[in-house]
Amino acid sequence: MILPEPRGPLSERLVAALARPPLEGARTLACGVPASTDPLLDEDHQLSLFVCYQLHYSGFDEVDDTWEWNPALLALRAELEAGLEGALRGVCAGLGWEEPAAAPEVPVRLSGMVRSVGGPSLSAFMRRRASFGQYREFAKHRSLYHLREADPHTWAIPRVRGRAKAALVEIQADEYGQGDVRRTHSTLFATTMRGLGLDARYGAYLESVPAVTLALNNTMSLFGLHRRLRGALLGHLAAFEMTSTGPNRDLSLGLRRLGAAAQVRHYFDEHVEADAAHEQIAARDMCGSFVADHPELAHDVLFGAAACLRLDRLWAEYVLDRWHRGVSSLRAAKAVTTA
Repeated sequence: MILPEPRGPLSERLVAALARPPLEGARTLACGVPASTDPLLDEDHQLSLFVCYQLHYSGFDEVDDTWEWNPALLALRAELEAGLEGALRGVCAGLGWEEPAAAPEVPVRLSGMVRSVGGPSLSAFMRRRASFGQYREFAKHRSLYHLREADPHTWAIPRVRGRAKAALVEIQADEYGQGDVRRTHSTLFATTMRGLGLDARYGAYLESVPAVTLALNNTMSLFGLHRRLRGALLGHLAAFEMTSTGPNRDLSLGLRRLGAAAQVRHYFDEHVEADAAHEQIAARDMCGSFVADHPELAHDVLFGAAACLRLDRLWAEYVLDRWHRGVSSLRAAKAVTTA
């Protein structure tokens, strides 16, 4: 993965610094983060944070690995994270996560949050109306997560214990194909991408996706890299699993409508079966058990679920708005139709 093109003064400064040795580049990072009126849609903010987080995953080809824990970079990242977390708490206000919940109530509260999500259904559009070109766009958006699927949530494994840990590991083991690389969900999605005529290398479409797509990924990394937010990470995963079965069925049926081969649809078909089982494990055994051990963190679990649901809705609204106007949902392609 190579460093992306900047999207503003902050990411320009960051990318330039990372291209240099840490002792030299760190001196240029002390200027602080510009104020943003909407961090979730701020291209410069979200790209800069994504670049910082990528150093904790597979990194960048031309960047010195010692940048990962550079104090100047971590200070910059902390400012960016404060903006993202503040924005998340703002857009999630009123969704009920602030209300107290005992452990037995957590699965019910999570189910209620999932049912209360409004807004347009992107998966229903994909099933009935999406073109092949729109499926290609969808896959480009989702590739930043699905080509490293499960990795952000795996950060929680050493941070929880007991039944919550066992439930989390059960879910993650399925995501990683039970040890068979051919069955890992990232491998299955790469097969889908190649079947759609796309580049299946991780990060190949980083330049194309907008800030709201980066925010989806950055939120998972924010929750995963901070132990204080481990409850939010579990809640996020639970909401993710609880909203997966129906949409993946729709996505597979839409590809069938377009004549896609079975191997192209297999990623989505696999999730229809796997996530139906994961839903109960995530809500009851993982989140319920975690809150039983840490009752003071119930609101964090519900906040993480709210953040997942709210961001997914914002992203769906963004994509559908552009498609309904006959333009691409990707960057640098605003004048290209997707019919």
